[in-house]
Formats: sequence, structure tokens, C-alpha cells
Amino acid sequence: MVTFYYYFSNHSVLLVLCYEDKQMGNITETGIRKAVPFQKLLIKGLANHNVFNDCFTVADLGCSSGKNTLLVASNIIDIVHEVCQENDRKVPQFQVCLNDLFGNDFNNIFKLLPDFYAKLKKDKGEGFGPCFVSAVPGSFYGRLFPNQSLHFVNSANCNHWLSQVPRGLESNGSNICMARASPPNVYQAYQNQFHDDFTKFLQMRSEEVVHGGSMILTFFVREVADPTIADSFAQLELLGQSLVDMIKEVYIVVSYPNLNSNILLTSFNYSVWHY
Repeated sequence: MVTFYYYFSNHSVLLVLCYEDKQMGNITETGIRKAVPFQKLLIKGLANHNVFNDCFTVADLGCSSGKNTLLVASNIIDIVHEVCQENDRKVPQFQVCLNDLFGNDFNNIFKLLPDFYAKLKKDKGEGFGPCFVSAVPGSFYGRLFPNQSLHFVNSANCNHWLSQVPRGLESNGSNICMARASPPNVYQAYQNQFHDDFTKFLQMRSEEVVHGGSMILTFFVREVADPTIADSFAQLELLGQSLVDMIKEVYIVVSYPNLNSNILLTSFNYSVWHY
């Protein structure tokens, strides 16, 4: 695991880079838990510089809708509560903003909230909080929140998803993403798209985070710099080959005289960037 600390537009940005490990199990949960010590470091800094007072507003970008969705919020609330007790400070109210794309199943998250709130009261006492959880649908490559409204931003294993499929992938053949067989221009196209998207991401958050606020971003990365010799493409390459086999089988079984199977094989690409 490698960390990089940046000071960007009066905000602290911490990048946590975790090397992929086939034995680690749930990648998302692993990334969330690996970020906890760094979240505590940043939140201590916020408390020491009085960045927050009566209300602590946190955004979880790319929250999804599974069992780990509220784990980030729970960890951050625990840390703020602990830091305030250590510094003899009043624990603030909490505003937790959960963000993902419009198609995310936020209703599933809302069903988890009664148990989430009950656990907070049980663990922290009746006088804790209150805590308000809300959904903010939309792409994090655009504006999501009012100016200077967030104290802490967390995003775990999400920024590799691009805003769109890069342009100029006609030469990628039957590959559905960057693959070991992809030509150099495909790698460059994905890299350029990531650069543009990540720049937009930082620009948007610089307007939304309060002066002195913090952001922590967790990425899973390959250990080898050269993507052509890394095995991080193995799963997508298997998926791509499965799609190729399916298309060929359908094309053989069902006759489509005006449809070229090669067009189907080369027209689909995955909008994900491998670090």
C-alpha cells in the first residue's frame, strides 16, 4: 500500500493506493478498511484546526447500494466521535450525503437506515447526533453540492470508472477494454480520458469542500508499471472472450444476413481505467 498527500486549492487530498491481491476477498470492503487509519489522520487535522463545529458534513462518492454502503459513514462517524472525545469537544451533528449514478438502487439503502440509526444510538447513547443521511444522485464528474458545503469527502475504488468510453478505440479489435493485445493508441486513449475525468473531479470538489476540508480517495493499482505485462486485465479478458464466443454462437445459430458479427465484436468497450 502506498499513500500520496497533496494540498490542492486549500484542501487536503490523500490518495491511498492498494496493490491488488487475489487473496484479499471483497475488494471494496478491503479498500474501505485500509482507508480507516488515514481517515482518522485527516479528521484529527480538521478538529485541530476547527474546520467543523456544530455539523460535520461528509460525502461518500460512488457509494453503490450493497452491504458496504453505510460502512464508510459508520467508520467516519466513529472516528469523529472518538476524536471529539479525545479533545474534549462536543460531538457535532452529522450530515451524510451518499452519491452514485441515477440508476443506483438508493431505495435499498434507505431500507438499511432504521437499523443504522438504531445502532448509532445503541453504541453512542441517546444524546448522540442527530445524524441525517441523504441521497445525492448524479455523476461525480460534475457538480453535486453547493459551494463550500463539505468537510470531508470519501471515494473508495470508484475513480477508475470513466465518464465515457474513450474515443478512437476502433483498433482495439475484439477486446472490451485495455488488454495485453491492445495497440499503444488504446492505452493512450484510456489514459487521456482518465486524465480529463480526474481533473474535472478535482475541480468540482475544490468548489464544494470548505476551506481546510479533506478528501481521501482509495484506488486499487497494479504493482507493475507496464500494463502490457500485468495480470490486472485477466478478468476482463476472460469476460471479453466469453462475449466473443456468445456473439459468434448467436450469429451461427440465427441468420442475420445484414449484420456483420465483426461489427458487434468491435463496437463494445468498457469505460474503466487500470492504474
